[in-house]
Amino acid sequence: MKRQGVLTVNTGSSSIKLSVHGLEGNRLGERLLRADLSRIGGDMDFAASWPGGETHDVPRRIAEAGRKSEQLVAAFAQWASERLDVDLRAVGHRIVHGGRRFAGPVRASDEVVSELQALSPLAPSHQPANLSGVAGISGLWPDMPQSLSFDTAFHRRQPDVAQRYALPRRLTEEGIVRFGFHGLSYAHIADVLPGLLPGHDHGRTVVAHLGSGASLCALLDGKSVATTMGLTALDGLPMATRCGDLDPGVVLHLLGEGGYSLKEVSHLLYKQSGLLGVSGLSGDIRDLLASDAPEAAEAVSLFVYRTVREIGSLVAALHGLDTIVFTGGIGENSAVIRRDVCRELDWLGVVIDDAANEEGRTIVSASGSSVQVLVIPADEEAVIARETVEVLSASKA
Repeated sequence: MKRQGVLTVNTGSSSIKLSVHGLEGNRLGERLLRADLSRIGGDMDFAASWPGGETHDVPRRIAEAGRKSEQLVAAFAQWASERLDVDLRAVGHRIVHGGRRFAGPVRASDEVVSELQALSPLAPSHQPANLSGVAGISGLWPDMPQSLSFDTAFHRRQPDVAQRYALPRRLTEEGIVRFGFHGLSYAHIADVLPGLLPGHDHGRTVVAHLGSGASLCALLDGKSVATTMGLTALDGLPMATRCGDLDPGVVLHLLGEGGYSLKEVSHLLYKQSGLLGVSGLSGDIRDLLASDAPEAAEAVSLFVYRTVREIGSLVAALHGLDTIVFTGGIGENSAVIRRDVCRELDWLGVVIDDAANEEGRTIVSASGSSVQVLVIPADEEAVIARETVEVLSASKA
């Protein structure tokens, strides 16, 4: 009898991430496989690992699948299923925007997918790609139960004051509110943090999810009470190519005196701004840190400054601070950014252990630090897998 499992899919505009977890009855088992396909549309990169093995060679099935997301997801999923010889019972997907309706995972249906497609203008870089993954699995396995996990859901129980804009009430009632994103990443941190700090107070935590997309979240006893992103994933910190916090008057100026079209402004703010826009060189923090150009240093300084300033805002929302967690591609891998951010927070009693930080240990704060500082790898797939099992179990009840 084949081992049973659940597959998770995270379909982006230029990458697809898959993982497979074992399933033992109604309980989630160990991770059996983790695989990434990136640089879609060009010379694709591939990496997959499983207990006892790994590969970086793009499987033939995937290489010959074409370049459409639906085709690649289907080929990738079929490869994973055959590679492990696992009987997949369900597939879970990351969906960036769940709007006001979805405050937790749901089973995919035509009605649900149609409603989520309508939210695409609020997440144009993510939502269409996420939903293409659902279509890819539907085409491959039409009867396969599919679960949808939302980046916005983790923040839906924030206090009303944290979600509201100072706009006419009718717009709030129509859904113009602060949603927040990266919720699956924050949910993972909330799950694992108590086990990493036994006996230490971590009730007031700021999590820094720093990557090509970046945001911060204030956790009070593991629950989101404030975050830096808002209605869309443009808000908050400057990112690789996204502007972050911006005076709305800038947009009005560009559309008016600037002569920009709506499409041009959207492209500017999503694709030409952030670290790329400031440096004129790259949106990748690694390239900027390796560059001697003063523009690169300015972009890095702005990223650190804005991160520190927003952490101060979230500390105010928490009425204090016990713990800082770094996660995401930059948060996990850039000792320089962690060091520079923490040094600017010395007024909070944050003291970093330089050796531990350089080595990328889990706890990088010094013994005399008033605030615990941790580095925890992002694992959205674990949260998606857990929620998929919950949805699957509920559908059987």
